[in-house]
Amino acid sequence: MLIPIGQFSKMVRLSVKALRLYAEQGLLIPAHIDSETNYRYYKASQAKRAEIIRILRSVDMPLKDISDLLEADSESAEALLQSHRSRILSQLQAQERMLVYLKSLIENRERIMPYEITVSSASPVLVAGVRMHTNLTKIKGDIEQAFGKIWQGIMGKRFEPAGPPMLVYHSVIDEVNDGDVEVCLPVMKEFAADEDYGCHTLAANDVATTVHHGPYEELSSAYHSMHAWIAEHGYQLIDSPREVYLNDPREVSPDQLQTKLEFPVAKVEDTDN
Repeated sequence: MLIPIGQFSKMVRLSVKALRLYAEQGLLIPAHIDSETNYRYYKASQAKRAEIIRILRSVDMPLKDISDLLEADSESAEALLQSHRSRILSQLQAQERMLVYLKSLIENRERIMPYEITVSSASPVLVAGVRMHTNLTKIKGDIEQAFGKIWQGIMGKRFEPAGPPMLVYHSVIDEVNDGDVEVCLPVMKEFAADEDYGCHTLAANDVATTVHHGPYEELSSAYHSMHAWIAEHGYQLIDSPREVYLNDPREVSPDQLQTKLEFPVAKVEDTDN
C-alpha cells in the first residue's frame, strides 16, 4: 500500500519540506513518484527509517553523518552515535562555562577583566591559509575542517609549521551578520597553491597585543578591552585582527587555554596640526 506524502508526513511527524530535502539527500527516497503529477508516495515500512532520521535531526546530527549511519553496520553506527554524543557533551560544557561567565558579568557589571596590552612591531608572516565565508552557527565546524585541510597539506609536503596556528577575522560575525575568516599556519617557505588553500604573507605592522587565559567562549572580554585601549591611546585598527592559539585544546583544559590577540594598528593623525 502506497501512502501519499501528505499523509506520510503526518504519520512520521516530518514536514513535507523536510521529506523532500531528505529525498534529495538520498536519506529517505519515496517508494514511488507519479510520472505525470510528480506526486510522491511512501510505504508504511519506511516509517522506521523516517523516525530514525527525525530523532537524529532533533539532536542536531548533520545530514552527512545521518547518511553514513543509515548505511553503516551495527558497530560503525554505534561509533557514529558515540562520536556525536561526545560533540553534544562538549557543546553542553561550553554552554555551561558561558553561563558561569555570564553570571560573573552580571554580578560585576562595572568590572572589566584586566588585560596587559602593549604595542610592538610585527615582522611579515608567511602563512598557508584557508579563507571561508561562514556564520555563527557553522564557524566552529568550518574552522576545524579548515585546520584539518591545512595540516594534511603541509604534512603531505613534509613541511613543519613555523609557528602556532591563527585565525584572521576579515569580518564581524554575529547573530545577524555572516562573514569571512581565514585559518592560517605560518610556514618557512612558499609552495604552490592547492585547491583548498594558498600561501600569502601577513603584512608587517605595529600590533596591539594581549593574551587571554581561559575558554575561547570568553574571548569577547579581551576584544572589548583591546578596542577600548586602542581608542583611548590614540590608535586605530588598520587591518584584520588575529587570534594566535598558543596551546592545543586537545592537550589542556579550557581554563588553561592561551590565546594571543594581535590587532594591526597605527597612530591616529592629529588633525589640528
